[in-house]
Amino acid sequence: MRNGMLLGGPGAVVATLAALAVLAFATPALPAQTFAGATEVVEVEVPVQVVRDGQPVRGLTAADFEVWDGRKKQAVTGFHVVDLASPAAARSAALPLAGRRQFLLLFDLAFSDPKSVVQAREAARGLVLKGLRPGDLVGVATYSAARGPQLVLGFTSDRRQVDSALETLGAAGASERSADPLRLVALKPGAGSGADSGQLAGPSQEADAANTEAMLSREALGSQLSGLNREASRANQRSAVTALTRSYSDLAKVLGTVPGRKQVLYFSEGFDSSLLTGSGTTSGVAGTEPVVESSRRDVSSTDPVLNSGDESFGNTRALNDVERMIEELRRADCVIQAVDTGGLRAGAEQGAGTRGRGRDSLLTLARGTGGDLFESSNDLVTAMSGILERTSVTYVLSFQPEKGKADGEYHRIKVELKNAPRGTRVSYRPGYYAPKPYGQLNPLEKLFEASSRLMGGAESGSIGSAVLAAPFRAPGEKAYVPVLIEVDGPALLAGAPKPQGALPVEVYAYALDAGGAIQDFLFQQLGMDLAKVEPALRQGGLKFFGHLELPAGEYSVRTLVRNGASGAYSLRVVPLTVPSFTQGPVLLPPFFPEPANRWLITRESPRGKEVPYPFMARQQPYIPASRPVISAGAEGSEVPLALVGYNLGALGAGSLKAEARVLTLDGKEAGTGGVRVLGREGGGDSGPDRLTAAFKPPKLAPGEYLLQVTVSGEAGSATAGGVPFVVGRS
Repeated sequence: MRNGMLLGGPGAVVATLAALAVLAFATPALPAQTFAGATEVVEVEVPVQVVRDGQPVRGLTAADFEVWDGRKKQAVTGFHVVDLASPAAARSAALPLAGRRQFLLLFDLAFSDPKSVVQAREAARGLVLKGLRPGDLVGVATYSAARGPQLVLGFTSDRRQVDSALETLGAAGASERSADPLRLVALKPGAGSGADSGQLAGPSQEADAANTEAMLSREALGSQLSGLNREASRANQRSAVTALTRSYSDLAKVLGTVPGRKQVLYFSEGFDSSLLTGSGTTSGVAGTEPVVESSRRDVSSTDPVLNSGDESFGNTRALNDVERMIEELRRADCVIQAVDTGGLRAGAEQGAGTRGRGRDSLLTLARGTGGDLFESSNDLVTAMSGILERTSVTYVLSFQPEKGKADGEYHRIKVELKNAPRGTRVSYRPGYYAPKPYGQLNPLEKLFEASSRLMGGAESGSIGSAVLAAPFRAPGEKAYVPVLIEVDGPALLAGAPKPQGALPVEVYAYALDAGGAIQDFLFQQLGMDLAKVEPALRQGGLKFFGHLELPAGEYSVRTLVRNGASGAYSLRVVPLTVPSFTQGPVLLPPFFPEPANRWLITRESPRGKEVPYPFMARQQPYIPASRPVISAGAEGSEVPLALVGYNLGALGAGSLKAEARVLTLDGKEAGTGGVRVLGREGGGDSGPDRLTAAFKPPKLAPGEYLLQVTVSGEAGSATAGGVPFVVGRS
């Protein structure tokens, strides 16, 4: 990873700080920047599903529930309903992450035949394409004896990325892998089949399936502890089971950092249960009815593997490992939906007895966490229809526990439904882990913490920040979209290393289209020498200049800035419209230039296409404000504006006029401001029209507003979407 650089130098942006000091506008001294930071409050979110007669119960309110943290009843401080049948569920970015369905496709390569895994991959593709909703998040992981659990793809709404991650179970597409540090992007944006349509690529070609099978065969051969290796000693095979259970216990602890319930689709043939319990057989155990209220079960009293009668040859230590694994999965709010991959392939070669004992271990894992066992069905959409229906309504209850130690300790909770009719089942997480210091998190926990925030939930964080994202026409089919992130310096410095050293700062930006697909992303690791930059940060803050490359469409740009030492962060979400520049006149939202010495300015490492610096007026560069602030006493005085448009010649050959509307954040009229066009330059067939202007705001009370500008000529007009600005106190 390369460190951030001062704005300038070779690459996509060619302006320098020296040039930026010579602004095209006489920028007045503006009010001090203010940020909408947030105070971090520990809030526990509990996703609850209520089912009666196999159907979700709708219409419940917060008053219908009672929540206990240990023995103390808690006040419900937040309540949200996520109903996948409602139109609002299509707006996935607005849903709380704890209420969204999350599916982890976990492929067991150690205890599965290679042919079975090939079939399981296609079954998983069918489920993702046909059975899941747009707002559902999907991740992909594998387990092998040689490497343990491996995360291929984090929880994402991008179905193309899921398809690409499934391809990595074989050798195809390895050259197209992305270097996304959060593993939300497995496929480079625009690469691979289905990239433009947003749909899955469909079943693999026979050659790809053969490559996958060959790779998995090598994996099975290299893993001397494979559960299918009949020649290996039983002691080694027991060791393989112990390694699996301990690995899954560790994986569960990591998944516990992800808010919400995780449905783990576990594709495996299962291990031979007689390895743990001795020679006794339990293959006659019948029934796979799901246990929904898993938080109240005594696992060891009913499950076949854990209750075998043949104790003479059983392995008590291994049995204890299985029990601990199931308990960790339940604590992490993971429900195992076990898919017997041996039943997916036609004419399975395994004997009935071995299949039965493998099924018993899968059944134990599923029942112990409240899930199901699925056998002999390649059509997972039909097989899982009951589960998909039961989980279609989630009630998210929130409460704020009394301030305790940040020690990562586990706390049991209980949720009850008042006056519940007979036969009603309430499913919820059995407890939660208290926060623990950021420095004690392992790298995968830090990864999930960042990725889960980026993929869902509202703006949050204790560090104030503001984001400007604007599209500019560029050669090719994609627009060049500068992303300017302003970060509150003093808040960023909280928790900085003492004595002064290098402060690691992580910057992420992901552009999600209306279907939840990630069209582009950027990541930058900044190493800031506090001995040199701390005074500038404390005086103002950090301004980061990066860019995305996006085709025409509607987007949600989600940015995360994180202090890599303390874990403090800022999550911001801004809407973005990338127009089709070839159709009619286009006017970008107005820009507010600001003084060049306000920020410590950094930029991304050079990447992608090279373009001229986009923020120009009167042939001089300027720096736009991400969150413009004007004084409440600015009424009657003018504020500089920069207007950029394309194809404005279609408005007429004469001079252009501009007018402004000021709106409240909910779209109500707040006043009409005056706009004077001072000059015009550029234009032509493909270049931008650049207008220098002055905005005279109406009388406004302190607060946040939207500025909408319309430019008109003798032949028509063009209106820019509203840009937010703040009226500060005079």
